[in-house]
Amino acid sequence: MPTRPTRVLFPLAGLTLALLAGTLSAATVHRGLGPEPDSLQIHQAQGLAAVNLLRDIREGLVTFDVSGEPVPGQAAAWEVLDDGLRYRFKLRADARWSNGDPVTAGDFVRAWRRAFTPATAAATAGLLRHVRNAEDILQGRLEPDALGIRSVDPGTLEIELNQAAPWFPEILAHPVAFPLHADGLDDPRSAPVNGAFRITEWTPRASIRLAPNPEFHAAGTIALDGVVYYPIEEPATELARYRAGELDITETIPAGRFAWLQEHLPDDLHVHPYLGSFWLGLNLTHPELGRSRELRQALALAIDRGIVARTVLGAGELPGWSIVPPGIAGYTPAVMPQSGLSQADREADARRLYRQSGVARNGPLLLELRYNTSGVHRRVAVAVAAMWKQVLGVNTELVNEEWKVFVNNRRLGTVTEVFRGGWIADFADPTSFLDLLIGDSSMNHTFYRNPAFDDLLSRAGAAAGAQRMELLRQAETLLTEDMPVIPLYYYVSRHLVRPRVSGYADNLRDIHLSRYLQLETDEF
Repeated sequence: MPTRPTRVLFPLAGLTLALLAGTLSAATVHRGLGPEPDSLQIHQAQGLAAVNLLRDIREGLVTFDVSGEPVPGQAAAWEVLDDGLRYRFKLRADARWSNGDPVTAGDFVRAWRRAFTPATAAATAGLLRHVRNAEDILQGRLEPDALGIRSVDPGTLEIELNQAAPWFPEILAHPVAFPLHADGLDDPRSAPVNGAFRITEWTPRASIRLAPNPEFHAAGTIALDGVVYYPIEEPATELARYRAGELDITETIPAGRFAWLQEHLPDDLHVHPYLGSFWLGLNLTHPELGRSRELRQALALAIDRGIVARTVLGAGELPGWSIVPPGIAGYTPAVMPQSGLSQADREADARRLYRQSGVARNGPLLLELRYNTSGVHRRVAVAVAAMWKQVLGVNTELVNEEWKVFVNNRRLGTVTEVFRGGWIADFADPTSFLDLLIGDSSMNHTFYRNPAFDDLLSRAGAAAGAQRMELLRQAETLLTEDMPVIPLYYYVSRHLVRPRVSGYADNLRDIHLSRYLQLETDEF
């Protein structure tokens, strides 16, 4: 039975940062991006570099404010109906594509249906799995036009869910939920976009230049005349370019330089807690990794996370003992029970479990550890390989791959054994992490299958409050026992930001849209 609507009205997003008279003027900000984006098509983008850039040139129903909190984007307001099972969005009257066409409810319907077509094979379509009929469509039992999204009229959009999801509005700020123009094109170099900026020049592996989009609904609040992103895979190279004056904001800092930066660039250094976990994924189709839970647990316990966090990384990271990082309101992560032991006791336990697994009966185990190009990832991989050798006698071959190759191999799972993994929350809820390990999830690169785990997540979907969080904690506890992934550390955001850049606020999501940035100049 329908309940009384809960009306959620917000002031217009796009906090106007007042210009300091005589000291701020339009300028171009130069930003490090990390690796080359894997794709700038909204249904194919997976990497953080692509997602961050897409949020500058496109916008969903929801976006983020200067503090990284969800606020209205293309929607002016929305209502939550039917006990959270139905959302009705009113689009902004001034929502426009960069060619001047209005953004309509049909543009969202078109994009979402396309995300669920087999030809598109959207890697992140699972983020919308709580939309009515999404699961049946993903499994091929229904056609994409059965998805629970419809255009009431050009300015009104309704979305139906199969279960209440309090975090759902935050998902709408992810590229997979963005709209598509009626021409159906998704190439940002030629297709209309609806974000604060548009791409004007793209030199692969060198730079991506953006200019303000004059049709953006908050164009009058943008203080910059441009943004240039630089794909830079090596943090040491990025630091060198920052020190040379070529960058205003870096994507990260190099491992081992934290103390030096604290001493020499204290006003530039920004380190802040972050909703993200780093782990090693284990491909459970591998004959040994998939057969023996004892082996997986032994590999996890042989790693000294304190050394990884303090010595190998050394930039404020915390040793990680759970899939879900701390910081989510109302949730206590389920940590590995051995986290309270000394490292010596953990290593003794690791050797005992390794013997029980029986994998060394035919000689030392050889594993491949695969990671994408990055000095930090290489340092972690080298350290882990050394620990496995010293504690267990396991030999490890390190395999380095360019990002796009790495992502494809991880997805296919035909050559991967152990791989660099981890996740940055798409929304502030434990399911942003736990859903990755559901048996039929397209993001489940470990190929983990546990009906008990899937059932707990399903039951949590029908629960609320403390009961829901307890069910999710039980599900995470299963992961600490089955060990499809080995948590190593919790992320912190790490950036260098020139003091002359304003409108940059440290936040738990580490989201810093260029539309809020300003640049002090010497002009008067």
